[in-house]
Amino acid sequence: MKMTGAEILVETLKREGVKHIFGYPGGVILNIFDLLYDDKDIQLILTRHEQGAVHAADGYARSTGKPGVVLVTSGPGATNTITGIATASMDSIPLVVFSGQVPTMLIGNDAFQEADIVGISRPCTKYNYLAKDVRDLSRIIREAFHIATTGRPGPVLIDLPKDVTASKADFTWPEVKIRSYNPTYEGNRWMIQQAANLIAKSKRAVIIAGGGVIISGAHKELKELAEVTNIPVTMTLMGLGGFPGTHPLSLGMPGMHGTYYANKSIQESDLLIAIGMRFDDRVTGKIDAFAPHAKIIHIDIDPTSIRKNVRVDIPIVGDVKRVLTVLNKMLREDMKEQWDEVRKAWLRQIDLWRQERPMTYTYSDDVIKPQFVVEKIFELTKGDAIISTEVGQNQMWAAQFFKFDRPRMWLTSGGLGTMGYGFPAAIGAQIAHPNKLVIDIAGDGSIQMNIQELATAVINKLPVKVAILNNRYLGMVRQWQELFFAGRYSHTHLEVVPDFVKLAEAYGAVGLRATKPSEVESVLKEAFKIKKTVFMDFVVHWKEKVFPMVPAGAPIDHMLFEEKPEKEEKKLKAVK
Repeated sequence: MKMTGAEILVETLKREGVKHIFGYPGGVILNIFDLLYDDKDIQLILTRHEQGAVHAADGYARSTGKPGVVLVTSGPGATNTITGIATASMDSIPLVVFSGQVPTMLIGNDAFQEADIVGISRPCTKYNYLAKDVRDLSRIIREAFHIATTGRPGPVLIDLPKDVTASKADFTWPEVKIRSYNPTYEGNRWMIQQAANLIAKSKRAVIIAGGGVIISGAHKELKELAEVTNIPVTMTLMGLGGFPGTHPLSLGMPGMHGTYYANKSIQESDLLIAIGMRFDDRVTGKIDAFAPHAKIIHIDIDPTSIRKNVRVDIPIVGDVKRVLTVLNKMLREDMKEQWDEVRKAWLRQIDLWRQERPMTYTYSDDVIKPQFVVEKIFELTKGDAIISTEVGQNQMWAAQFFKFDRPRMWLTSGGLGTMGYGFPAAIGAQIAHPNKLVIDIAGDGSIQMNIQELATAVINKLPVKVAILNNRYLGMVRQWQELFFAGRYSHTHLEVVPDFVKLAEAYGAVGLRATKPSEVESVLKEAFKIKKTVFMDFVVHWKEKVFPMVPAGAPIDHMLFEEKPEKEEKKLKAVK
Protein backbone atom coordinates (compact mmCIF):
# COMPACT_ATOMS: atom_id res chain seq x y z
CA MET A 1 0.00 0.00 0.00
CA LYS A 2 1.48 3.32 -1.08
CA MET A 3 1.69 6.16 1.44
CA THR A 4 3.20 9.63 1.49
CA GLY A 5 6.28 10.15 3.61
CA ALA A 6 4.13 12.05 6.10
CA GLU A 7 1.74 9.09 6.35
CA ILE A 8 4.65 6.67 6.75
CA LEU A 9 6.01 8.83 9.57
CA VAL A 10 2.72 8.90 11.47
CA GLU A 11 2.05 5.18 10.97
CA THR A 12 5.56 4.26 12.12
CA LEU A 13 5.22 6.44 15.23
CA LYS A 14 1.98 4.65 16.11
CA ARG A 15 3.64 1.26 15.74
CA GLU A 16 6.46 2.47 17.98
CA GLY A 17 3.86 3.18 20.65
CA VAL A 18 4.07 6.98 20.54
CA LYS A 19 1.11 8.70 22.20
CA HIS A 20 2.42 12.25 22.56
CA ILE A 21 4.56 14.54 20.40
CA PHE A 22 5.85 17.94 21.51
CA GLY A 23 6.30 20.45 18.75
CA TYR A 24 5.76 23.65 16.80
CA PRO A 25 4.53 23.91 13.17
CA GLY A 26 6.14 25.54 10.15
CA GLY A 27 5.95 25.63 6.37
CA VAL A 28 7.93 22.53 5.38
CA ILE A 29 6.14 20.20 7.82
CA LEU A 30 2.56 21.37 7.34
CA ASN A 31 1.63 18.11 5.59
CA ILE A 32 2.61 16.20 8.76
CA PHE A 33 0.67 18.60 11.00
CA ASP A 34 -2.31 18.28 8.67
CA LEU A 35 -2.32 14.51 9.20
CA LEU A 36 -2.17 14.96 12.97
CA TYR A 37 -5.15 17.34 12.88
CA ASP A 38 -7.71 14.50 12.88
CA ASP A 39 -5.57 11.76 14.39
CA LYS A 40 -7.09 10.14 17.48
CA ASP A 41 -4.09 8.07 18.54
CA ILE A 42 -1.34 10.69 18.79
CA GLN A 43 -1.71 13.97 20.67
CA LEU A 44 0.53 16.83 19.62
CA ILE A 45 1.35 19.23 22.47
CA LEU A 46 1.90 22.68 20.99
CA THR A 47 4.58 24.44 23.04
CA ARG A 48 5.39 28.13 22.69
CA HIS A 49 9.06 27.62 21.80
CA GLU A 50 10.96 24.74 20.24
CA GLN A 51 13.41 24.61 23.15
CA GLY A 52 10.39 24.18 25.42
CA ALA A 53 9.22 21.30 23.23
CA VAL A 54 12.50 19.41 23.61
CA HIS A 55 12.67 19.98 27.38
CA ALA A 56 9.05 18.82 27.69
CA ALA A 57 9.85 15.66 25.72
CA ASP A 58 12.90 15.21 27.95
CA GLY A 59 10.78 15.45 31.12
CA TYR A 60 8.33 13.00 29.57
CA ALA A 61 11.19 10.57 28.87
CA ARG A 62 12.88 10.90 32.28
CA SER A 63 9.63 10.32 34.16
CA THR A 64 8.48 7.33 32.06
CA GLY A 65 11.60 5.68 30.65
CA LYS A 66 10.01 5.92 27.19
CA PRO A 67 11.50 8.02 24.38
CA GLY A 68 10.30 11.60 24.07
CA VAL A 69 9.32 12.73 20.56
CA VAL A 70 9.68 16.22 19.06
CA LEU A 71 8.47 17.67 15.73
CA VAL A 72 9.66 21.09 14.54
CA THR A 73 10.10 22.96 11.31
CA SER A 74 13.30 23.84 9.43
CA GLY A 75 15.80 26.63 9.98
CA PRO A 76 15.21 28.50 13.25
CA GLY A 77 12.70 25.86 14.34
CA ALA A 78 15.42 23.24 14.13
CA THR A 79 18.22 25.35 15.58
CA ASN A 80 16.03 26.26 18.57
CA THR A 81 16.11 22.60 19.60
CA ILE A 82 19.88 22.42 20.06
CA THR A 83 20.05 23.39 23.74
CA GLY A 84 17.40 20.82 24.59
CA ILE A 85 19.15 18.14 22.53
CA ALA A 86 22.50 18.89 24.20
CA THR A 87 20.79 18.73 27.61
CA ALA A 88 19.39 15.27 26.83
CA SER A 89 22.69 14.09 25.37
CA MET A 90 24.70 14.99 28.48
CA ASP A 91 22.21 13.17 30.74
CA SER A 92 21.64 10.12 28.45
CA ILE A 93 17.94 10.78 27.81
CA PRO A 94 16.21 9.01 24.88
CA LEU A 95 14.68 11.48 22.41
CA VAL A 96 13.73 11.28 18.75
CA VAL A 97 13.66 14.74 17.20
CA PHE A 98 12.11 15.29 13.75
CA SER A 99 13.11 18.51 12.02
CA GLY A 100 11.64 19.75 8.78
CA GLN A 101 13.99 20.62 5.94
CA VAL A 102 13.75 22.40 2.59
CA PRO A 103 13.34 20.15 -0.49
CA THR A 104 16.42 18.05 -1.29
CA MET A 105 17.13 19.95 -4.51
CA LEU A 106 17.43 23.21 -2.51
CA ILE A 107 19.69 21.89 0.25
CA GLY A 108 22.94 23.85 0.21
CA ASN A 109 21.44 26.78 -1.75
CA ASP A 110 20.69 28.98 1.30
CA ALA A 111 16.97 28.54 0.71
CA PHE A 112 14.47 30.28 2.97
CA GLN A 113 14.60 28.76 6.47
CA GLU A 114 17.36 26.33 5.58
CA ALA A 115 19.89 25.25 8.21
CA ASP A 116 22.36 22.36 8.22
CA ILE A 117 20.80 20.85 11.32
CA VAL A 118 22.51 17.50 10.74
CA GLY A 119 25.89 19.22 10.87
CA ILE A 120 24.91 21.52 13.72
CA SER A 121 23.49 18.71 15.88
CA ARG A 122 26.18 16.11 15.20
CA PRO A 123 28.24 16.88 18.35
CA CYS A 124 25.22 16.61 20.67
CA THR A 125 23.22 13.71 19.22
CA LYS A 126 23.85 10.00 19.63
CA TYR A 127 23.16 9.72 15.89
CA ASN A 128 21.38 11.71 13.21
CA TYR A 129 19.89 11.17 9.77
CA LEU A 130 19.09 13.19 6.67
CA ALA A 131 16.23 11.29 5.02
CA LYS A 132 16.82 11.52 1.27
CA ASP A 133 14.47 8.80 -0.03
CA VAL A 134 10.91 8.16 1.09
CA ARG A 135 11.52 4.42 0.67
CA ASP A 136 14.04 4.52 3.53
CA LEU A 137 11.84 6.48 5.91
CA SER A 138 10.27 3.69 7.99
CA ARG A 139 13.67 2.01 8.36
CA ILE A 140 15.30 5.25 9.47
CA ILE A 141 12.59 5.94 12.05
CA ARG A 142 12.77 2.38 13.43
CA GLU A 143 16.56 2.62 13.69
CA ALA A 144 16.29 6.01 15.39
CA PHE A 145 14.04 4.68 18.15
CA HIS A 146 16.29 1.64 18.58
CA ILE A 147 19.45 3.74 18.86
CA ALA A 148 17.84 6.30 21.17
CA THR A 149 16.63 3.71 23.67
CA THR A 150 19.34 1.04 23.73
CA GLY A 151 22.88 0.94 25.10
CA ARG A 152 23.58 4.31 26.66
CA PRO A 153 20.40 6.19 25.65
CA GLY A 154 20.49 9.55 23.95
CA PRO A 155 18.86 11.88 21.42
CA VAL A 156 18.60 11.00 17.72
CA LEU A 157 17.64 13.58 15.09
CA ILE A 158 15.95 12.89 11.75
CA ASP A 159 15.94 15.71 9.18
CA LEU A 160 12.92 15.51 6.85
CA PRO A 161 13.11 17.33 3.50
CA LYS A 162 9.71 18.54 2.32
CA ASP A 163 9.76 16.51 -0.90
CA VAL A 164 10.53 13.29 1.00
CA THR A 165 7.47 13.69 3.24
CA ALA A 166 5.34 14.51 0.16
CA SER A 167 6.58 11.62 -2.04
CA LYS A 168 4.92 8.20 -2.02
CA ALA A 169 6.25 4.69 -1.42
CA ASP A 170 5.03 1.30 -0.26
CA PHE A 171 4.84 1.11 3.51
CA THR A 172 7.16 -1.48 5.06
CA TRP A 173 7.93 -2.51 8.64
CA PRO A 174 11.57 -3.56 8.44
CA GLU A 175 13.51 -5.45 11.08
CA VAL A 176 16.15 -3.31 12.78
CA LYS A 177 19.65 -4.45 11.81
CA ILE A 178 22.58 -2.11 12.39
CA ARG A 179 25.87 -3.93 11.90
CA SER A 180 28.13 -1.40 13.55
CA TYR A 181 25.93 -0.88 16.61
CA ASN A 182 26.14 -3.62 19.24
CA PRO A 183 25.97 -2.39 22.84
CA THR A 184 27.40 -4.72 25.47
CA TYR A 185 24.79 -5.78 28.01
CA GLU A 186 26.36 -8.76 29.78
CA GLY A 187 29.34 -7.93 31.97
CA ASN A 188 32.46 -10.08 31.89
CA ARG A 189 31.88 -12.75 34.57
CA TRP A 190 35.55 -12.98 35.49
CA MET A 191 35.68 -9.23 36.14
CA ILE A 192 32.45 -9.42 38.15
CA GLN A 193 34.03 -12.21 40.24
CA GLN A 194 37.07 -10.01 40.86
CA ALA A 195 34.72 -7.23 41.96
CA ALA A 196 32.98 -9.61 44.39
CA ASN A 197 36.39 -10.62 45.82
CA LEU A 198 37.36 -6.97 46.34
CA ILE A 199 34.05 -6.23 48.05
CA ALA A 200 34.59 -9.17 50.41
CA LYS A 201 38.08 -7.96 51.35
CA SER A 202 37.20 -4.29 51.82
CA LYS A 203 36.61 -2.72 55.24
CA ARG A 204 35.65 0.80 54.19
CA ALA A 205 33.62 0.43 50.97
CA VAL A 206 31.32 3.09 49.46
CA ILE A 207 28.90 2.81 46.53
CA ILE A 208 28.52 5.82 44.21
CA ALA A 209 25.29 5.40 42.23
CA GLY A 210 24.64 7.48 39.11
CA GLY A 211 21.91 7.99 36.55
CA GLY A 212 22.68 4.65 34.92
CA VAL A 213 21.01 2.91 37.87
CA ILE A 214 17.74 4.67 37.02
CA ILE A 215 18.09 4.28 33.25
CA SER A 216 18.59 0.51 33.51
CA GLY A 217 15.88 0.06 36.16
CA ALA A 218 18.44 -1.33 38.62
CA HIS A 219 17.20 0.35 41.81
CA LYS A 220 16.09 -2.95 43.41
CA GLU A 221 19.39 -4.64 42.57
CA LEU A 222 21.33 -1.68 43.99
CA LYS A 223 19.31 -1.79 47.23
CA GLU A 224 19.99 -5.54 47.50
CA LEU A 225 23.73 -5.01 46.99
CA ALA A 226 23.86 -2.32 49.68
CA GLU A 227 21.77 -4.25 52.19
CA VAL A 228 23.48 -7.62 51.67
CA THR A 229 26.97 -6.15 52.09
CA ASN A 230 26.03 -3.28 54.45
CA ILE A 231 27.82 -0.76 52.21
CA PRO A 232 26.68 2.90 52.39
CA VAL A 233 25.47 4.56 49.18
CA THR A 234 25.96 8.08 47.88
CA MET A 235 24.00 9.20 44.80
CA THR A 236 25.18 11.67 42.19
CA LEU A 237 22.83 14.46 41.13
CA MET A 238 21.58 12.24 38.30
CA GLY A 239 21.36 9.21 40.57
CA LEU A 240 18.99 10.66 43.18
CA GLY A 241 16.10 8.23 43.62
CA GLY A 242 18.17 5.26 42.44
CA PHE A 243 18.62 4.39 46.11
CA PRO A 244 16.12 5.49 48.80
CA GLY A 245 17.17 8.85 50.22
CA THR A 246 15.63 8.01 53.60
CA HIS A 247 17.44 4.66 53.90
CA PRO A 248 19.88 4.35 56.85
CA LEU A 249 22.68 3.53 54.39
CA SER A 250 22.04 6.66 52.30
CA LEU A 251 24.79 9.29 52.41
CA GLY A 252 22.96 11.77 50.18
CA MET A 253 24.78 13.49 47.33
CA PRO A 254 28.59 13.73 46.97
CA GLY A 255 30.73 16.42 45.43
CA MET A 256 30.71 20.19 45.23
CA HIS A 257 27.45 20.66 47.15
CA GLY A 258 27.23 17.18 48.59
CA THR A 259 27.09 16.13 52.21
CA TYR A 260 30.19 16.31 54.39
CA TYR A 261 29.80 12.66 55.37
CA ALA A 262 29.49 11.49 51.73
CA ASN A 263 32.67 13.31 50.75
CA LYS A 264 34.61 12.17 53.83
CA SER A 265 33.47 8.59 53.23
CA ILE A 266 34.76 8.68 49.64
CA GLN A 267 38.08 10.19 50.66
CA GLU A 268 38.66 7.68 53.47
CA SER A 269 37.31 4.62 51.66
CA ASP A 270 39.38 1.61 50.64
CA LEU A 271 36.94 0.65 47.86
CA LEU A 272 34.66 2.68 45.59
CA ILE A 273 31.95 0.84 43.66
CA ALA A 274 30.92 3.28 40.91
CA ILE A 275 27.67 2.21 39.26
CA GLY A 276 26.27 3.94 36.17
CA MET A 277 28.13 7.21 36.70
CA ARG A 278 30.94 8.96 34.86
CA PHE A 279 33.01 10.71 37.57
CA ASP A 280 31.95 14.22 36.63
CA ASP A 281 34.22 17.02 37.85
CA ARG A 282 31.49 18.23 40.24
CA VAL A 283 31.71 14.82 41.97
CA THR A 284 35.48 14.33 42.00
CA GLY A 285 36.81 17.82 42.69
CA LYS A 286 40.59 17.76 42.31
CA ILE A 287 41.20 14.51 40.41
CA ASP A 288 44.70 13.93 41.84
CA ALA A 289 43.30 14.03 45.37
CA PHE A 290 40.12 12.00 44.74
CA ALA A 291 39.67 8.80 46.80
CA PRO A 292 43.42 8.46 47.38
CA HIS A 293 43.22 5.20 49.38
CA ALA A 294 40.58 3.40 47.32
CA LYS A 295 40.55 0.75 44.68
CA ILE A 296 37.79 1.48 42.15
CA ILE A 297 35.23 -0.82 40.54
CA HIS A 298 33.43 0.92 37.67
CA ILE A 299 30.26 -0.53 36.10
CA ASP A 300 28.86 1.25 33.04
CA ILE A 301 27.27 0.32 29.72
CA ASP A 302 29.32 2.96 27.91
CA PRO A 303 32.95 1.81 27.56
CA THR A 304 34.07 5.36 26.76
CA SER A 305 32.97 6.50 30.24
CA ILE A 306 35.30 4.05 32.00
CA ARG A 307 38.80 5.36 32.78
CA LYS A 308 37.91 8.65 31.05
CA ASN A 309 38.30 10.76 34.20
CA VAL A 310 39.74 8.55 36.96
CA ARG A 311 41.90 5.44 37.24
CA VAL A 312 39.89 2.21 37.54
CA ASP A 313 41.06 -1.12 38.98
CA ILE A 314 38.15 -3.28 37.81
CA PRO A 315 36.25 -2.04 34.72
CA ILE A 316 32.97 -3.81 33.96
CA VAL A 317 31.21 -2.87 30.73
CA GLY A 318 27.57 -3.89 30.71
CA ASP A 319 24.00 -3.05 31.64
CA VAL A 320 23.92 -2.09 35.32
CA LYS A 321 20.85 -4.20 36.13
CA ARG A 322 22.30 -7.35 34.55
CA VAL A 323 25.75 -6.87 36.10
CA LEU A 324 24.32 -6.27 39.58
CA THR A 325 22.09 -9.33 39.26
CA VAL A 326 25.16 -11.52 38.67
CA LEU A 327 27.23 -9.71 41.33
CA ASN A 328 24.50 -10.07 43.97
CA LYS A 329 24.19 -13.79 43.25
CA MET A 330 27.95 -14.24 43.69
CA LEU A 331 27.96 -12.30 46.96
CA ARG A 332 25.00 -14.24 48.36
CA GLU A 333 26.14 -17.70 47.35
CA ASP A 334 29.95 -17.60 47.34
CA MET A 335 30.89 -15.09 50.03
CA LYS A 336 30.47 -16.13 53.67
CA GLU A 337 31.50 -12.83 55.29
CA GLN A 338 29.68 -11.49 58.33
CA TRP A 339 28.93 -8.20 56.67
CA ASP A 340 27.50 -6.45 59.76
CA GLU A 341 30.67 -7.18 61.70
CA VAL A 342 32.95 -6.21 58.80
CA ARG A 343 31.28 -2.80 58.35
CA LYS A 344 30.55 -1.97 62.01
CA ALA A 345 33.57 0.26 62.63
CA TRP A 346 33.20 1.94 59.20
CA LEU A 347 29.52 2.77 59.67
CA ARG A 348 30.25 4.05 63.19
CA GLN A 349 32.85 6.42 61.76
CA ILE A 350 30.39 7.64 59.11
CA ASP A 351 27.79 8.30 61.82
CA LEU A 352 30.36 10.46 63.64
CA TRP A 353 30.94 12.49 60.48
CA ARG A 354 27.16 12.78 60.05
CA GLN A 355 26.83 14.14 63.60
CA GLU A 356 29.82 16.43 63.18
CA ARG A 357 28.45 18.12 60.03
CA PRO A 358 24.79 17.29 59.36
CA MET A 359 23.03 18.86 56.36
CA THR A 360 21.83 22.07 58.02
CA TYR A 361 20.67 25.63 57.56
CA THR A 362 19.92 28.47 59.93
CA TYR A 363 16.19 28.97 60.31
CA SER A 364 14.69 32.45 60.61
CA ASP A 365 11.31 33.60 61.91
CA ASP A 366 11.60 36.81 59.92
CA VAL A 367 12.66 35.88 56.39
CA ILE A 368 11.93 32.81 54.28
CA LYS A 369 14.92 30.54 53.88
CA PRO A 370 14.78 28.64 50.58
CA GLN A 371 15.81 25.39 52.27
CA PHE A 372 12.72 25.75 54.49
CA VAL A 373 10.48 25.89 51.41
CA VAL A 374 11.99 22.68 50.00
CA GLU A 375 11.73 21.01 53.40
CA LYS A 376 8.05 21.95 53.60
CA ILE A 377 7.38 20.62 50.09
CA PHE A 378 8.91 17.29 51.13
CA GLU A 379 6.98 17.25 54.39
CA LEU A 380 3.59 18.01 52.80
CA THR A 381 4.02 15.62 49.85
CA LYS A 382 5.71 12.91 51.96
CA GLY A 383 8.06 12.55 49.02
CA ASP A 384 5.27 11.48 46.68
CA ALA A 385 5.72 14.09 43.94
CA ILE A 386 7.65 14.40 40.71
CA ILE A 387 10.14 17.22 41.27
CA SER A 388 11.76 19.10 38.42
CA THR A 389 14.15 21.99 38.89
CA GLU A 390 15.67 24.85 37.04
CA VAL A 391 19.45 25.26 37.44
CA GLY A 392 21.41 27.01 40.14
CA GLN A 393 20.81 27.40 43.86
CA ASN A 394 17.21 26.18 43.57
CA GLN A 395 18.49 22.95 42.02
CA MET A 396 21.04 22.30 44.76
CA TRP A 397 18.64 23.06 47.61
CA ALA A 398 16.12 20.66 46.07
CA ALA A 399 18.80 17.96 45.78
CA GLN A 400 19.93 18.51 49.37
CA PHE A 401 16.62 18.81 51.22
CA PHE A 402 14.13 16.66 49.27
CA LYS A 403 14.65 12.94 49.91
CA PHE A 404 13.95 10.85 46.82
CA ASP A 405 13.02 7.27 47.65
CA ARG A 406 12.00 6.17 44.15
CA PRO A 407 13.45 6.49 40.66
CA ARG A 408 12.06 8.77 37.93
CA MET A 409 10.71 11.29 40.44
CA TRP A 410 13.63 13.73 39.93
CA LEU A 411 14.03 15.72 36.71
CA THR A 412 16.97 18.08 36.45
CA SER A 413 19.59 19.16 33.94
CA GLY A 414 22.75 17.63 35.38
CA GLY A 415 25.54 17.59 32.80
CA LEU A 416 24.73 20.73 30.81
CA GLY A 417 23.13 22.75 33.64
CA THR A 418 20.44 24.29 31.44
CA MET A 419 18.54 27.24 32.86
CA GLY A 420 14.91 27.14 31.72
CA TYR A 421 14.77 23.33 31.79
CA GLY A 422 12.52 22.71 34.78
CA PHE A 423 9.17 24.22 33.82
CA PRO A 424 8.77 22.61 30.36
CA ALA A 425 10.17 19.34 31.80
CA ALA A 426 7.44 19.48 34.45
CA ILE A 427 4.87 19.98 31.68
CA GLY A 428 6.15 16.87 29.89
CA ALA A 429 6.03 14.85 33.12
CA GLN A 430 2.49 16.05 33.86
CA ILE A 431 1.36 15.01 30.35
CA ALA A 432 2.80 11.55 31.05
CA HIS A 433 1.38 11.35 34.60
CA PRO A 434 -1.90 13.30 34.63
CA ASN A 435 -2.83 12.12 38.14
CA LYS A 436 0.50 12.83 39.82
CA LEU A 437 1.60 15.95 41.65
CA VAL A 438 4.37 17.60 39.59
CA ILE A 439 6.33 20.50 41.08
CA ASP A 440 9.01 22.66 39.48
CA ILE A 441 11.36 24.17 42.08
CA ALA A 442 12.63 27.28 40.32
CA GLY A 443 14.67 30.43 40.68
CA ASP A 444 13.42 33.83 39.55
CA GLY A 445 16.20 33.96 36.93
CA SER A 446 15.79 30.48 35.46
CA ILE A 447 11.99 30.53 35.33
CA GLN A 448 12.09 33.50 32.96
CA MET A 449 14.07 31.50 30.38
CA ASN A 450 11.00 29.51 29.23
CA ILE A 451 8.20 31.28 31.04
CA GLN A 452 6.19 31.43 27.80
CA GLU A 453 5.32 27.77 28.41
CA LEU A 454 2.73 29.00 30.92
CA ALA A 455 0.45 29.12 27.89
CA THR A 456 1.19 25.45 27.13
CA ALA A 457 0.36 24.42 30.70
CA VAL A 458 -2.85 26.47 30.84
CA ILE A 459 -4.25 25.49 27.41
CA ASN A 460 -3.70 21.80 28.24
CA LYS A 461 -5.25 22.21 31.72
CA LEU A 462 -2.12 20.88 33.43
CA PRO A 463 -2.02 21.28 37.24
CA VAL A 464 1.75 21.86 37.33
CA LYS A 465 2.95 23.69 40.45
CA VAL A 466 5.93 26.06 40.26
CA ALA A 467 7.66 27.08 43.50
CA ILE A 468 9.79 30.14 42.69
CA LEU A 469 12.55 30.85 45.21
CA ASN A 470 12.66 34.55 44.47
CA ASN A 471 15.83 36.31 45.63
CA ARG A 472 16.02 38.84 42.75
CA TYR A 473 19.48 37.56 41.79
CA LEU A 474 21.13 34.99 39.60
CA GLY A 475 21.76 33.28 42.91
CA MET A 476 24.50 30.75 42.22
CA VAL A 477 26.57 33.19 40.18
CA ARG A 478 26.06 35.82 42.89
CA GLN A 479 27.27 33.29 45.48
CA TRP A 480 30.51 32.76 43.55
CA GLN A 481 30.94 36.51 43.19
CA GLU A 482 30.56 36.98 46.95
CA LEU A 483 32.97 34.16 47.84
CA PHE A 484 35.60 34.50 45.12
CA PHE A 485 35.21 37.97 43.53
CA ALA A 486 35.12 40.21 46.63
CA GLY A 487 31.37 40.73 46.46
CA ARG A 488 31.49 42.47 43.09
CA TYR A 489 28.02 41.51 41.82
CA SER A 490 28.63 42.09 38.13
CA HIS A 491 25.31 41.80 36.25
CA THR A 492 23.70 39.28 38.61
CA HIS A 493 21.21 41.59 40.31
CA LEU A 494 17.86 41.21 38.53
CA GLU A 495 16.65 44.71 39.23
CA VAL A 496 13.43 44.20 37.30
CA VAL A 497 11.64 40.95 38.17
CA PRO A 498 8.04 40.47 37.05
CA ASP A 499 5.21 40.21 39.52
CA PHE A 500 4.87 36.44 39.20
CA VAL A 501 1.38 36.44 40.68
CA LYS A 502 0.07 38.90 38.10
CA LEU A 503 2.03 37.17 35.34
CA ALA A 504 0.42 33.83 36.17
CA GLU A 505 -3.01 35.44 36.21
CA ALA A 506 -2.34 37.11 32.85
CA TYR A 507 -1.87 33.65 31.32
CA GLY A 508 -4.97 32.27 33.02
CA ALA A 509 -3.06 30.42 35.75
CA VAL A 510 -3.18 30.99 39.52
CA GLY A 511 -0.62 33.11 41.36
CA LEU A 512 0.16 32.91 45.09
CA ARG A 513 2.79 34.65 47.22
CA ALA A 514 4.49 34.15 50.58
CA THR A 515 6.71 36.80 52.15
CA LYS A 516 7.02 35.35 55.69
CA PRO A 517 7.93 31.85 56.93
CA SER A 518 4.52 31.57 58.58
CA GLU A 519 2.86 31.82 55.15
CA VAL A 520 4.86 29.09 53.38
CA GLU A 521 2.82 26.07 54.48
CA SER A 522 -0.56 27.65 53.78
CA VAL A 523 0.53 28.75 50.27
CA LEU A 524 1.79 25.25 49.47
CA LYS A 525 -1.36 23.59 50.79
CA GLU A 526 -3.59 25.94 48.78
CA ALA A 527 -1.55 25.39 45.62
CA PHE A 528 -1.69 21.61 45.95
CA LYS A 529 -5.49 21.72 46.25
CA ILE A 530 -6.01 23.80 43.11
CA LYS A 531 -6.49 21.77 39.92
CA LYS A 532 -4.81 24.39 37.75
CA THR A 533 -1.33 25.61 36.92
CA VAL A 534 -0.06 27.53 39.96
CA PHE A 535 2.91 29.88 40.33
CA MET A 536 4.03 30.31 43.96
CA ASP A 537 6.26 33.31 44.58
CA PHE A 538 8.36 32.72 47.72
CA VAL A 539 10.28 35.89 48.54
CA VAL A 540 13.45 34.45 50.06
CA HIS A 541 16.55 35.90 51.69
CA TRP A 542 18.71 37.33 48.91
CA LYS A 543 22.09 36.50 50.51
CA GLU A 544 21.38 32.84 51.30
CA LYS A 545 24.05 30.54 49.89
CA VAL A 546 24.26 26.83 49.11
CA PHE A 547 26.42 25.08 51.68
CA PRO A 548 28.43 22.98 52.05
CA MET A 549 30.55 23.91 49.07
CA VAL A 550 33.82 22.64 47.63
CA PRO A 551 35.71 25.44 45.86
CA ALA A 552 36.54 24.69 42.23
CA GLY A 553 39.76 22.68 41.94
CA ALA A 554 39.89 21.66 45.62
CA PRO A 555 39.70 18.10 47.01
CA ILE A 556 36.12 17.19 47.89
CA ASP A 557 36.80 17.03 51.63
CA HIS A 558 38.00 20.66 51.64
CA MET A 559 34.55 22.16 52.15
CA LEU A 560 33.19 25.57 53.01
CA PHE A 561 30.36 25.75 55.56
CA GLU A 562 27.87 28.37 56.63
CA GLU A 563 29.19 30.63 59.39
CA LYS A 564 26.55 30.73 62.10
CA PRO A 565 26.35 33.56 64.67
CA GLU A 566 26.47 32.15 68.20
CA LYS A 567 23.06 33.60 69.10
CA GLU A 568 21.47 31.70 66.20
CA GLU A 569 22.88 28.26 67.08
CA LYS A 570 19.66 27.30 68.85
CA LYS A 571 17.73 27.84 65.63
CA LEU A 572 19.80 25.31 63.71
CA LYS A 573 17.64 22.98 61.67
CA ALA A 574 19.06 19.57 60.84
CA VAL A 575 17.61 17.19 58.26
CA LYS A 576 17.40 13.73 59.78
